[in-house]
Amino acid sequence: MTEQSNRKQSIMTRVAQALHFVEPETGAVVPSIQPTATYARDENYEIRKPYWYRRDGSQTTAHAEAIIAELENAAESLLFSSGMSACTAVIEHLPTGAHVVVPKVMYHGVLQQIQKYEENKRIVVSYYAAGNLEEMAKAVRKGETQLVWVETPNNPNWEVTDIAAAAEIAHAAGAKLMADCTGTPPSMTRSLDLGADISFHSATKYLNGHSDVTAGVLSVKETGQYWDDIFWVRKLQGTVLHSQDAWLLIRGMRTLFLRVERACQNAMSLAKHFDGHPHIEKVLYPGLASDPGHEVAKRQTDGQFGGMMSIIIKGTEQNAIDVTRFCQLFYPATSLGGVESLVEHRKTVSGEGFPVHPQLLRLSIGIEDADDLIYDLEQALARAFA
Repeated sequence: MTEQSNRKQSIMTRVAQALHFVEPETGAVVPSIQPTATYARDENYEIRKPYWYRRDGSQTTAHAEAIIAELENAAESLLFSSGMSACTAVIEHLPTGAHVVVPKVMYHGVLQQIQKYEENKRIVVSYYAAGNLEEMAKAVRKGETQLVWVETPNNPNWEVTDIAAAAEIAHAAGAKLMADCTGTPPSMTRSLDLGADISFHSATKYLNGHSDVTAGVLSVKETGQYWDDIFWVRKLQGTVLHSQDAWLLIRGMRTLFLRVERACQNAMSLAKHFDGHPHIEKVLYPGLASDPGHEVAKRQTDGQFGGMMSIIIKGTEQNAIDVTRFCQLFYPATSLGGVESLVEHRKTVSGEGFPVHPQLLRLSIGIEDADDLIYDLEQALARAFA
């Protein structure tokens, strides 16, 4: 009995049970929602918890943060009302004129935000080609660079960056490494264990998994003044994740491992099927052995590779758009990481100024039957090229 009680439980078990939650008064195994905007102090006029007003957090939000911290093997995690607000907090905590190194192509919302900060002379930015460590090393300025930003796999071309190698480059220059691994959630990739200082995820995506929450999360291996500063940005801007959304996030995370495993399996089936297809110029998916980032991705994702892929359609841009129009099972929608499969023409969504192939379609593969997804794309391609 003692041996069993001392046995370390797997992270999959811990998350499935929301850290073995039991409500002490009722015995409920589902956490409650704490929606209050303010908190009464005790009889000594002391605060009862680390929060005394909604902008500090709530018990529900703290529970979701604790689950993510365990997933990430982090000291602490902070939840925000969106992925963009989490990214904003990281940029805002930097001093004016700070030097930042980022990929030339990354999630278009963050890239546009960074470019706006650069235009306003709030920060100084150097760029490197995603996944290219030589360019990253050249862009970093020893003693000047404060933050190196990695997105891996990189949206929407899914280039892979070696996080451990990027961490060495950043740390040698005295900078912190921030890793956005939204496409490979912490059930697959623990960027902090690979050397990143800050892990970012758009929790809207795989962590939630049901397309009914917008949220962002930052996690760190070590706390310090910079972490306190990021917390204060969240507090002052009022971008803490609300309790209802935190509750939905907890609900979603309990099936994270199952959902991600199925999505990865489906994505691999589609990538192999459409690789070399007569109407497809290229399949962009790190799971293919021919992909330049395959071996690094294999190490960083425990061989699962993720549920995100892109295909570059032959013909014209209109052919690519037509494929999205003719899909009957794939939703023509923007986002990723949900149980349902999505397709989008990335240039239309990102805008004319974003550097993306005009015939690239981004696919978020869900948990449906893989044969149904393959058939849907096949019929859409046939109609688009009829």
